[in-house]
Amino acid sequence: MAAPLSPEAAFASAPSDRLRDAVLLEARSWLGTPYRHQASCKGAGCDCLGLLRGIWRALYGTEPEPVPTYQPDWTASGAESLAEAGRRWLVERPLGTETTGDVVLFRWRDDVPARHVGILSAPGQLIHAYERVGVVESPLVPAWRRRMSHIFSFPEQAPWQP
Repeated sequence: MAAPLSPEAAFASAPSDRLRDAVLLEARSWLGTPYRHQASCKGAGCDCLGLLRGIWRALYGTEPEPVPTYQPDWTASGAESLAEAGRRWLVERPLGTETTGDVVLFRWRDDVPARHVGILSAPGQLIHAYERVGVVESPLVPAWRRRMSHIFSFPEQAPWQP
């Protein structure tokens, strides 16, 4: 597991404006995609992780690892699977340093693992796939802000590329 970045290192590792623009352009192209558990197909269906996977594919061409089957209540195991995967493939940043284009993880309660993911699209805005709604851009209201547990940025290039 990677050590958390210092605030100085987090700002130094922040992605370029070009990458952030590419993330936002791709995320917005998914708006209106219906919600489908475990899916990741723009326009046809996705869940919150599927949205993130689709953005990754658009940026880097292929997904870094297979996604295991998961149930809607997949956090019952207590493992921080989503955060651990983020640490493997994204650049972790301290809470409070988030900006547009960043990946945000949310936990519903303090005692459960993070299980929802979205993309910060503008100050106070979030793009995410919401059950029974689909992919939407919505306000990052205080109730959502309180649930933020992890912040990640996309890497400048896929981790396996030289």
